[in-house]
Amino acid sequence: MADVELTHQSLQTPAARLGGVQDSTVISTLEPGQRPPGSPAGKLVPIKVQLLDDTQEVYEVPLKASGKLLLDLICHNLNLVESDYFALEFLDHRKVMVWLDLLKPIMKQVRRPRHVVMRFVVKFFPPDHAQLQEELTRYLFALQIKQDLASGRMTCNETSAALLVSHIIQSEIGDFDEVVVREHLEKSKYVPQQEALEDKIMEFHRRHVGHTPAASDYQLLEIARRLEMYGIRQHRAKDREGTKINLSVSHTGIIVFQGNNKINSFNWAKVRKLSFKRKRFLIKFRPEMNSCQDTLEFSMASRDSCKAFWKICVEYHAFFRLFEEPKPKPKPILFSRGSSFRFSGRTQKQLLDYVKEGGYKKIQFERKHSKIRSIRNLPEHQSLVPKQSGSSTFGAPSASTGPPSPIQRKDLGVCRSTDEAGGSLACSPHVSELSLNSQSGPGVQNLSLSPSLSPDGKQHSPLMTPLLTEAACVKTDDEEEMRRKRFPADKAYFIAKEVSTTERTYLKDLEVITACFQNAVAKHDVIPEPLKTLLFSNFDPLSKFHTGFLKEIEQRLALWEGRSNAHIKGDYQRIGDVMLKNLRSMKQLTVHLQKHNEILMELEKAIRNSRKLEAVCRDFEQQKVCYLPLNIFFLRPLHRLMHYKQILERLCKHYPPNHVDFRDSRAALAEVAEMAAQLHGTMIKMENFQKLVELKRDLIGIDNLVIPGREFIRQGCLSKLSAKGLQQRMFFLFNDILLYTSRGLTVSNQFKVHGQLPLYGMTIEESEDEWSVPHCFTLNGQRQSIVVAASARVEMDKWIEDLQMAADLAQQCNGSTSELMTPGTSEGPNKSSDETSVEQESEDDLSTSRTSLERQSPHRGNTTMHVCWHRNTSVSMVDYSIAVENQLSGNLLRKFKNSNGWQKLWVVFTNFCLFFYKSHQDNHPLASLPLLGYSVTIPAESDNIHKDYVFKLQFKSHVYFFRAESEYTFERWMEVIRSATSSATRTRLLSRKESHAY
Repeated sequence: MADVELTHQSLQTPAARLGGVQDSTVISTLEPGQRPPGSPAGKLVPIKVQLLDDTQEVYEVPLKASGKLLLDLICHNLNLVESDYFALEFLDHRKVMVWLDLLKPIMKQVRRPRHVVMRFVVKFFPPDHAQLQEELTRYLFALQIKQDLASGRMTCNETSAALLVSHIIQSEIGDFDEVVVREHLEKSKYVPQQEALEDKIMEFHRRHVGHTPAASDYQLLEIARRLEMYGIRQHRAKDREGTKINLSVSHTGIIVFQGNNKINSFNWAKVRKLSFKRKRFLIKFRPEMNSCQDTLEFSMASRDSCKAFWKICVEYHAFFRLFEEPKPKPKPILFSRGSSFRFSGRTQKQLLDYVKEGGYKKIQFERKHSKIRSIRNLPEHQSLVPKQSGSSTFGAPSASTGPPSPIQRKDLGVCRSTDEAGGSLACSPHVSELSLNSQSGPGVQNLSLSPSLSPDGKQHSPLMTPLLTEAACVKTDDEEEMRRKRFPADKAYFIAKEVSTTERTYLKDLEVITACFQNAVAKHDVIPEPLKTLLFSNFDPLSKFHTGFLKEIEQRLALWEGRSNAHIKGDYQRIGDVMLKNLRSMKQLTVHLQKHNEILMELEKAIRNSRKLEAVCRDFEQQKVCYLPLNIFFLRPLHRLMHYKQILERLCKHYPPNHVDFRDSRAALAEVAEMAAQLHGTMIKMENFQKLVELKRDLIGIDNLVIPGREFIRQGCLSKLSAKGLQQRMFFLFNDILLYTSRGLTVSNQFKVHGQLPLYGMTIEESEDEWSVPHCFTLNGQRQSIVVAASARVEMDKWIEDLQMAADLAQQCNGSTSELMTPGTSEGPNKSSDETSVEQESEDDLSTSRTSLERQSPHRGNTTMHVCWHRNTSVSMVDYSIAVENQLSGNLLRKFKNSNGWQKLWVVFTNFCLFFYKSHQDNHPLASLPLLGYSVTIPAESDNIHKDYVFKLQFKSHVYFFRAESEYTFERWMEVIRSATSSATRTRLLSRKESHAY
């Protein structure tokens, strides 16, 4: 009879149990490249597992399978990503509830596995449910709270109990209906003595109208986490006087209860060592705690119960306090002393980092009693993107709920189910975006889209990507305000944090070269071996060094914030010593930095000599990970020295001379200033060379743009007066010549050169009165003259200033470089000015260029050149130089003009553009916002923004609000964005080149 009943229970799949549809869509929850848990060969043994909704499943595992295999199968079957909070427990032969050891074989822990029921439960209760990133995890936690309430383990006063039950009922049956609620309470028992609380429960339930199941789960956990008995499992013990007490462990440390009243607690920061001897449990304290006792001793019922409590203490400490999983101790050669037990699995920090990675897409599922959609995270290689996506930022409840569908894998020995023959969704790696809705039928499984296309078949505009639409906006609450207040308020802390955030971005940029680009060229074997050796032998040591550098900075910040050693003060609230130590080590890498100019030039030479290498590099630039022109990544190490210097200058300016960190900070500044001075000339040459190479690839009709002695000065839009009137043209000013172009109509969107004006002998004069055109001026060359107009007076002044300066320099050089330029277009330098003023300007000619057809390839529309074209503005080399000095990274909250919610994003500012990521661990940006043409201000009264540290970005009708975490970060973001939206003068570039203060 038991076997029959068991089979009947096993027919209920997780999808049916949690209220989903009976569809066994196969969706992997593993990371890209990761395989499902392996199964040892051998006879399969059935094991019953009771899940949190009180249903049972049967899992068949090999005889020699470890506990981890069984737990992995359960989590895999549930699509549970945040699996590390959960564990399995069972009644052993002594009728004592114990945890299943994940490292040991199940058969060595369970005597009669066929007759044991494993319970899948929550093991680690985090201090804040906002740390639970997934809705499914919060749902399972809510089920655990429900069980603890019903069993009497989580005691609380009547008001709290009634409020908790009201939220549970809201999530289960929906909005209040007195008749339905009374019938439901008669059938279901949530707390002991429930009858006395029914009126209170109904009173509270009446207030929850409109709450979704997800919101109810969120509120349930919010109330529960504040209760004294939240997540508490009591272990009976006695103190030295023989008084009966209960010991428990939590994320904060060890807690002592007498009955259900907490009488003492020992924070992890105060505890030096935990140990046990037979049935005695010992806590040793740190000597600096000024405690009257350095060791406390408790007596427990037996050695086994004492060891079990000691093990759970070790696990709690490791999970919540360590950055990474502890390494196993080396096995002794002869004799073993003490227990070899250690914590196994990811720590909470590792788990949070894993879940927040950008490799996750969203998939919808539905839960019982919920008609609203819910979102789940899945690895990137599945690439299932719902059309309406939302997420829960800062732990706020999302608008929908629901559990995942099950995973049915025969090779894993998963639970028996009638759905094993169900259909599967085979996700091709080419499937980039898939629109799912409630009406989707089976045919949607065969839909495959190009990676660059949206579900409607249109290519996304790089200037307005999906993340910049209001659909992705997520509400947050005032808990973020409280979270911010926990961080140190010292300005030095935020300066140190800037080192950390920008170092993360810099390390990602290095990985574009050392990992992504290296793999791309190795796959096709197109790069010459000497160049390959030169390139990667100089970049790999930098990547390795900065990986360690970043780790040290983050560890120092953790100590500074008190996250790792809350009791430590003073000594760790500084950053200068870490900077000084690493910058001194970095001086040994200067030899690698000096090679970067040679690398850049040799790579460009190899590209000119190999069409295959050129194609590989162009294809690589189209990948999302290469979010900037490839050559810019080769400049990053030199730019990083300037960032260190600027940060240390701000730190030294902030500190008084008698500050403990001032001397180290000043010494570190001297070290980085010396390195920057040595490499300054190389950096200026590389920046100019990189810009010339970038322009060469984007211009059609010119082949010898990159020549010795040529310097880029300015690029931007002007309107050229011709027989057809004013026509928009893109102008490029160098120190010897001025080019004017128009954007082609090809796929590549390159610019075709129409004409050129040598600067030798050129004169510039304002001619608004003569032509009756605002902001108009005439450029008089030796062989032709053209009339152009700027979009505004300030633009005209910038062009005239740079043109006059460049013409004066060309006059001093006798025009020696201008003759080196030979256009590849049909018009030559001897063509008459009349011929080059009308016919050559015809837009019809642009689509017939053979050169453009030969080089058709997708092009990034958010490059500076194209942004200047669309927004009718210009950028000078001064602006480029200032922009690379003002790069910044960090978290910002973003709000749209007509929305109420704030969305947390990782934002990187570089190349006149904001790049948006879900988190700093994302490999590529989700969207970008070019800033040229935008204005940055403080919100006005009419904007109705009542938050601190908010700035406003606006271009015409496009308005965005961004909110920083502190006054310092607010000022820094305002500073760097103004550097992109406000152009500089040529004088600042000259001073930078000639007398840069290092």
